[in-house]
Amino acid sequence: MQNNPQNEERLSPWWKNGVFLVLIAGFSVLIWLAVKSYQDAPPIPDQIRNEQGDILFTGDDIRSGQEIFLRQGLMNNGTVWGHGAYLGPDFSTSYLYHQTNDAYELLAKQKYQKSWSDLNEEQKEGIRENVAKDSRVNRYDPSTGVLTLSAAEAYSYEQQQAVWRKFFSEPHQNFGLPEKYIDDAEELRLLTAFFFWTSWASVTNRPGKEFSYTNNFPYAPAVNNVPTHGTLLWSALSLIALLGGTGLALFVFGRFDFLGWQQKDHLHPQLLPGEASTGQKAVLKYFVIAALLFLVQATIGGGLAHYRAEPGDFYGFDLSSLLPSNILRTWHLQLAIFWVATSFVAGGLFLAGAVNRNEPKKQALGIHVLFWALVAIVVGSLGGEWLGIKRLLGSLWFWFGHQGWEYLELGRAWQVLLAVGLVIWLVLIARCILPVRKDPERGQIASLFLYAAIAIPLFYLPAMFFGSRSHFTVVDMWRFWIIHLWVEGFFELFATTMVALMFFLLGMVSKKTALRVVYMDAILYLGAGIIGTGHHWYWTGQGHITMALSAVFSALEVVPLTLLTLDAWDFISLSRNDCDECGKKVPIPHRWTFYFLMAVGFWNFLGAGVFGFLINLPVVSYFEVGTLLTPNHGHAAMMGVFGMLAVALMVFAFRESSTDAEWKKLEKLVGLSFFGLNIGLVLMVVMNLFPGGVFQLYDVLANGYWHARSPEFLTQGLMRTIEWLRMPGDVVFLGLGCAPLALAGALTYVNSWRRSSAE
Repeated sequence: MQNNPQNEERLSPWWKNGVFLVLIAGFSVLIWLAVKSYQDAPPIPDQIRNEQGDILFTGDDIRSGQEIFLRQGLMNNGTVWGHGAYLGPDFSTSYLYHQTNDAYELLAKQKYQKSWSDLNEEQKEGIRENVAKDSRVNRYDPSTGVLTLSAAEAYSYEQQQAVWRKFFSEPHQNFGLPEKYIDDAEELRLLTAFFFWTSWASVTNRPGKEFSYTNNFPYAPAVNNVPTHGTLLWSALSLIALLGGTGLALFVFGRFDFLGWQQKDHLHPQLLPGEASTGQKAVLKYFVIAALLFLVQATIGGGLAHYRAEPGDFYGFDLSSLLPSNILRTWHLQLAIFWVATSFVAGGLFLAGAVNRNEPKKQALGIHVLFWALVAIVVGSLGGEWLGIKRLLGSLWFWFGHQGWEYLELGRAWQVLLAVGLVIWLVLIARCILPVRKDPERGQIASLFLYAAIAIPLFYLPAMFFGSRSHFTVVDMWRFWIIHLWVEGFFELFATTMVALMFFLLGMVSKKTALRVVYMDAILYLGAGIIGTGHHWYWTGQGHITMALSAVFSALEVVPLTLLTLDAWDFISLSRNDCDECGKKVPIPHRWTFYFLMAVGFWNFLGAGVFGFLINLPVVSYFEVGTLLTPNHGHAAMMGVFGMLAVALMVFAFRESSTDAEWKKLEKLVGLSFFGLNIGLVLMVVMNLFPGGVFQLYDVLANGYWHARSPEFLTQGLMRTIEWLRMPGDVVFLGLGCAPLALAGALTYVNSWRRSSAE
């Protein structure tokens, strides 16, 4: 027996109120932390002088060095303060290591007239203590804007220009940058000035504090850079928050058994396979292109991994001269964002067309125009990034070339066009949704879908709040508004809304259930995730208050991810619902969509939850950030969660656009892709990323952060073997996962085109 429809549709207003409260409270704290990042950022001195008062370089030189760092895509080779790529070194740490050794050598000559290697252990210990103590003294005078360097620091600055010239000269030691990549003396001087500043901020104590501007990151016990008391304290308290939050969530779910994806009453499907509208058919090519971009992105990832196994050599060919490692990593990251975002954008358009059965006039035309705009952005930005790194764009490099900021590499002009494209996409969705908002059956869920869509272009705006000379700390703050808040927050909420709308239209859940799930996920994800954005800022020049709040709320991010494992079982139960009215098993035509969504639940718990917690917990993040444990989390979470969600949307659209006869052939390819992608990703994690990260983490603890990130360590026997073990996972992922999916997309489009031509 069915429930009374009026009773069915009633939902407590506290669900909506709860979302508003979470948004207001979360953003109030996050905006306050954003303001604090400007206040607490390490100062950039106006002048840097030696003890004799001579000007060595200026603050403008530091900013110019940063521009060279960005223009040449060095954040896609190595890292600063642990953020960036993992092929090359951490530049700030490497500078600090060389500076410490230079200080040892200088003091040995001054005090004993001997080289460092000729000193006895007692003499060495005395010098070590002096250097450690001297390194932490803050000689910056804010009243004059002058930073006075010690004799050892000034000496090292002059010496290290030659060090960095050597580093950039040979692809074998810099993990795939072209030969003599940066060879100009002035550029090397400016770049060294920038590296000095990042190193100085990491070891010099904040005024009135016993720890550095970066909370003593990186781990360098030789200069007393060790975890702070706050790092240990907030790690312990965040664990308590995690255990308490998980216990409370499980209690609530056990007490209120109606939470989650559940359906006990009969519902008739509003969406059946093979009945795609003209606009939905126009959307199909988005998914095809997304699948092809996915294939290219994964192929580039395989080539990129080879740079770690054989630096400077690609099966006998010098790939670095044409496609250096930093451009391959740029494309790998950008294509990941492009294909996932394209799939989400297309999913939104496809479902919007399903909500409004009376397609607006010229909707298909708008979809076609947007498609070619997106193609132009993808092709233009990728080409511009290569031209920018090759120095072929001159002063226009920031606007049309390679911005240099990790994940936001595309030139500013392409960013603007992308934002415009997202607005056009929102308009196309709104044209479908607005006419049905007052519909008693679909109005509420449709409105919620529209609100979630509005957040996508709105929260992309922080990507344009900075430039090439903006303070590194401030940029990193805004950067993670995009990487974490936009992608992991509002894009994930939009994806949840799409899944809820999809299940509702397929007749698998009631409107009430769909609305409740969306509200619940918004409260859980945003409640922890908004403030949790700050776990990326622990070591980038922000104060302890950021760590305190971010650590606790980041720990709570694991709670909703844990609950997602329950969704997998809910999906299984939903797949067993039958439609009594039409006599068909409603979910069966979309079982592979279900399987990919179940995979999302698994990878969300493992990749985002378990592996992500390594980044969230301050004391673990302190030692592991920038090791292979970071891309271990990135691959398992980005591909496992957002990638599988994107593929689920693709498969859903492929099935909806295919007849039963067509799908019988396509289903085999989709099934093969499911197993290929998941098995391949498991092999990557188990055979390469996780063991390599653990081995690297051990070396951090044993020899310091600089050593674990050095070419000497990364190319030695065991580490090199682990890198080669990446290949089996890559082959399975590409050959059995990406390729069949791309073929299924192409065949779906061809089938749809043939039917349309016949009609």
